[in-house]
Amino acid sequence: MKKLSRILLIGCALGAIFFVAGLGVSAARAEEETSGSAKTQPAQEIFKWINFAIVAGAVIWVFAKVLPPKFRGNAEKINSAIAKATAAKKEADALLREAENKLANLEKEVSELRESATREGAAEAERLRAATQSDEEKIATAAKAEIAAAERAARLELKALAAKLAVEGAESLLARQLTPQVQESLVSEFVKSLEARPN
Repeated sequence: MKKLSRILLIGCALGAIFFVAGLGVSAARAEEETSGSAKTQPAQEIFKWINFAIVAGAVIWVFAKVLPPKFRGNAEKINSAIAKATAAKKEADALLREAENKLANLEKEVSELRESATREGAAEAERLRAATQSDEEKIATAAKAEIAAAERAARLELKALAAKLAVEGAESLLARQLTPQVQESLVSEFVKSLEARPN
């Protein structure tokens, strides 16, 4: 904002100087036309040159004193802005190249991820298949062992039942066949066999 107001002030000053110089020149011309004398012409000519020298000197002074520092300041600002823009452009170019590289590698990475997921899925399915088969074998072995144990227990129970039934059958058979007379005869035969033995 200060820059704009300074430029406007300088422009107004230059316009005023040129306006005054133009008035001086037009006044000199008007005077020259009205007075036809030859004596006043050299004085007017000198006045014109003095007026021109004053205006030119003021313009040169303004350009020499005021404008070079402004131009230098503007040039420095422009140079710093160019340097910043160049650095920003380099950074943006680097980011663009990096993004392009990532984008180019993205399809490759996606295909690698798909292949990896396929391999891992196949390995997991194979592991599950092996684990299932192992579990089936363990269950079958356990079932066979359980069946064998149950079969042994049933045979033992069956043998015990058969033995019990045999004993009970023998008891009832003996009870029917061992009457008191048969018992007496068995005891007497046993005693005779004992007497017959040598001591």
